[in-house]
Amino acid sequence: MRIISDLHIHSKYSRACSQDLNPKNIGVWADKKGIGIIGTGDFTHPAWLNLLKQELEETRPGLYQLRNNMTTRPSSEALAKEDRSPAAYFLLSVEISSIYKQGDKVRRIHLLVLAPNFDAAEKFNQGLEKRGANLKADGRPITGIHCDEIVKIAQEADPDIVIIPAHAWTPHFGLFGSLSGFDSVEEAFGNESNFIFALETGLSSDPKMNWQISGLDKFSLVSNSDAHSLRKIGREANAFEVNPEKLSFQEIIRIIKSKNPAEFLYTIEFFPEEGKYHLDGHRDCKFSCEPGQTKKMAGICPVCGKKLLVGVLHRVDDLADRGYGFVPERSVPFKNVIPLEEIIAETLEVGVASKKVSAMYERMVGSVGADIIRPDNGKILSSPTGRRDSYGEFAILLDLSENQIAQISTPEIAKSIIRVREGSVHVEGGYDGVFGKIHIYDGEEKKKIFKKPEQKELF
Repeated sequence: MRIISDLHIHSKYSRACSQDLNPKNIGVWADKKGIGIIGTGDFTHPAWLNLLKQELEETRPGLYQLRNNMTTRPSSEALAKEDRSPAAYFLLSVEISSIYKQGDKVRRIHLLVLAPNFDAAEKFNQGLEKRGANLKADGRPITGIHCDEIVKIAQEADPDIVIIPAHAWTPHFGLFGSLSGFDSVEEAFGNESNFIFALETGLSSDPKMNWQISGLDKFSLVSNSDAHSLRKIGREANAFEVNPEKLSFQEIIRIIKSKNPAEFLYTIEFFPEEGKYHLDGHRDCKFSCEPGQTKKMAGICPVCGKKLLVGVLHRVDDLADRGYGFVPERSVPFKNVIPLEEIIAETLEVGVASKKVSAMYERMVGSVGADIIRPDNGKILSSPTGRRDSYGEFAILLDLSENQIAQISTPEIAKSIIRVREGSVHVEGGYDGVFGKIHIYDGEEKKKIFKKPEQKELF
């Protein structure tokens, strides 16, 4: 059974996050996206933790579901036959912000923490509070605790708690970030580095970029959305092949650790150029460039004379000891996607927030259709939402044929999705907090592809 997971999101208790991020809404949007396991986010916040305990119930070891889904949960026998799957599971997660002085720099590092159950989460929270952390101020708590000390707190609370450096390359808060990061996992975590087995690539990098650094070969590379709103859930994710009889927190962690492509099928990635820290640049001057040009200019903005923000591509280039395109042994594959609403918007030539896009999106993800045959193994796709009569967004982006997509949308939208799937896109790199732009069509290309005797409206 393929299960897609997004383990890093936030709740309504985090700064700059939507107030719509409550357990029920998160579950609804996980179903729409086709996500089988979704992180809770923010379990260190007392009010959010209490809400999670009220609205979720453990239905598999270390995995939780909304209580109102309990009456429709299928039997293990049904799961084993791939007849149906349960509605989305929740896995306890939180992002911790650590700001402290080490060496000659102030370090600002974000860590993703995954907990196997509520008891472990509460003990971890207690460990943070004993070291002075204020957990009530924000869903993503800001602490002065060193990275290695966070690991120690986790181990003391429960040895099964997992620590993963979040968006590892982000300039401001990434483990390898240009402004306050480190050059290696060992430098950051010291004697506790053996407990770190995975890294989150973040929106501005993908596995192919990380594969240029031999020192990262031993780590699993995971991708998550870090969503601050419901629609951003699943913009990056992970696909696992899971025996439904073994589905649990421990099994998911085992699969991540194993790096076995037969089980850790692939990660689902932004085109990294779309990330808002991919290139070097200066937002105020609307200037961006690639690492080579930055070095020629000694890191100075040619418009205003101030320092350029060094982006992810530059940092990868600094630490790389291999050429771009090298693929390590037993590496987990990846697939680049553009969110379905963005594809619809470009095809219809309207804004992403328009009613036309929303109506078409809901029509597509809720469409009734025949069984989907998975392209990787020829098996019928099991829906992670328990709704075998409808398609989730990931099934549309990754699995349906062009003809199947056209039947639930339009031929033009179907063609656009296939073009993205094939990587036939045009990119403008993001920089200094400005998201990049990915275009499916360039100039007159769209008119040529869809040329008809009589032009008709697409929707």
